[in-house]
Amino acid sequence: MQRCAFKTLALDYKVIFFDAYGVLKNYRGMTPGIHATFEYLTEHNIDFFVLTNDASRSPTQLADVYQRAGITRITEDKVVSSGMLARDYLRYKVRTGVIAYLGTPASAHYIETMGLQAISVRDLDLDQADTVNALVLLDDEGFDWNNDINKAVNLLRLRNIPVIVANTDASYPVSRGQIAVSIGAVADLIERVIRRTFIRFGKPEAQMFNFAFEHVQKYRQVAKTDILMVGDTLATDIMGGNHFGIDTALVLTGNTLPHMADILIESTGIVPDFICDSAVI
Repeated sequence: MQRCAFKTLALDYKVIFFDAYGVLKNYRGMTPGIHATFEYLTEHNIDFFVLTNDASRSPTQLADVYQRAGITRITEDKVVSSGMLARDYLRYKVRTGVIAYLGTPASAHYIETMGLQAISVRDLDLDQADTVNALVLLDDEGFDWNNDINKAVNLLRLRNIPVIVANTDASYPVSRGQIAVSIGAVADLIERVIRRTFIRFGKPEAQMFNFAFEHVQKYRQVAKTDILMVGDTLATDIMGGNHFGIDTALVLTGNTLPHMADILIESTGIVPDFICDSAVI
């Protein structure tokens, strides 16, 4: 494990995977100075992709957030979302019927693009449960936590259907010192209540990194040794990158607070290859 400046570290790689929240942006907006990072990478012919567990919006909408903030280098093809894996699962495993979801109306994009009928759990009538062929957990917003989580539990008691978790994050930072519960933790709760194991997509799962690696090959032929994963969370970004066999860099602008980094690394045993103050050049 080596502490270094990101500007120097980046030059050793052909492709960089960036986590989104806590690395490129935070509760205030874009990380100050992050615009320059992408100009620097482009100047040095270093490719980059945003590897995110955010399934709240389509890749086009996720890229648009960066575009509107002036980071024009991040286009739709640069975004790899866990929702894309959930979409592929539905394409091959659940070809017909109604798909219930927890999340925002925008997150239903991943269901509707498969030609499937999406219905929010909020709008679901449990008397019609026999028409539902899958449940997808997409985002922590867009539903009533009390009523709709209870309804989801009862749907799964009535129907033995696949449950797809499109965001494995348990939490995300909402301020410098506070976090909020994410849909991954909601999935943990429902799993425990109904005593079933769900299908999960997103970091640190291997499918997410395999999907991203294959996506990169469409644009540039690279080996794993050419790729660096940059993230702010040990249990998702760093552990996932380590398991996949690519180098990892922990930045201290998000979930991992600077004064806690060494303690967390020692207590979890999840060790990044590098630690950088930020991903800003």
